[in-house]
Amino acid sequence: MIDFIFDSILNFLSSKSPIIQALFAGLFTWVLTALGAALVFFFKSTNRKFLDTALGFTGGVMIAASVWSLIAPAINTVEVQNELGQSNLPPFLPPAIGFFLGAVFMYVLDKSIPHLHIFGKMKEAEGPKTDLKKTSLLVLAIAIHNIPEGLAVGVAFGSLVIPEFANIYTLGAAVALGIGIGIQNFPEGFAVSMPLRRAGFSRGKSWSWGQLSAIVEPIFAVIGAALVILVWPILPYALSFAAGAMIFIVVEEVIPESQKGGNTDLATMGLIAGFIVMMSLDVALG
Repeated sequence: MIDFIFDSILNFLSSKSPIIQALFAGLFTWVLTALGAALVFFFKSTNRKFLDTALGFTGGVMIAASVWSLIAPAINTVEVQNELGQSNLPPFLPPAIGFFLGAVFMYVLDKSIPHLHIFGKMKEAEGPKTDLKKTSLLVLAIAIHNIPEGLAVGVAFGSLVIPEFANIYTLGAAVALGIGIGIQNFPEGFAVSMPLRRAGFSRGKSWSWGQLSAIVEPIFAVIGAALVILVWPILPYALSFAAGAMIFIVVEEVIPESQKGGNTDLATMGLIAGFIVMMSLDVALG
């Protein structure tokens, strides 16, 4: 059954351009966020143990995606470029540069955009001082988190147009990445909408704000795909850029937030589970 569904997805996407493929993948991750946020209609509350485990799972997926779906292919790309005479750089150098730039990019965004982490208090808001309400700050925090995820998905699909790297980048691997990101977005949507509900917002408004946090993913998926297609020699840099951005988010936000509630073992095992799921998707489907 799973093979049939996956084959159907591949058949549907194979006739589309990489830009459209990236758009569909980005919309898929957004829809799963919206579905996760919709749980606010069915539950009055949730316990911190579930949210911490879900955050750990998110971190595990992002780490595995960074390693298996982005950094490893980036290294392989430089090796192929060297074999074709398109480059003579050490295979680790472009990925290392891209990884560093991705982390710097997220650092600048983190310092430039006012936001508030999921379990934070207003006095703990980061970035420039602002008069924005807690709701907006929470959504901005998750939106920042989702930017590198959208870029990663877009770059994965954009790489499919380069024939020299057909053995490295496959439609199956790109779809697997989109599925992995989407899966971890489901509990993330709930983790945004439920605190808003507890703060006194209606179910409808809590859902609206929860799903809105992921609207950046299809946008940046298209941007990532278009950028790689237009300037394909930057591919290894682009892949590792997305990886560096995601790892920055995991270390700076996801892991610390998952550990704050005192459920350290659950959060850690959630991370392990997320890593295994994303690794399995990449190896099995890619």
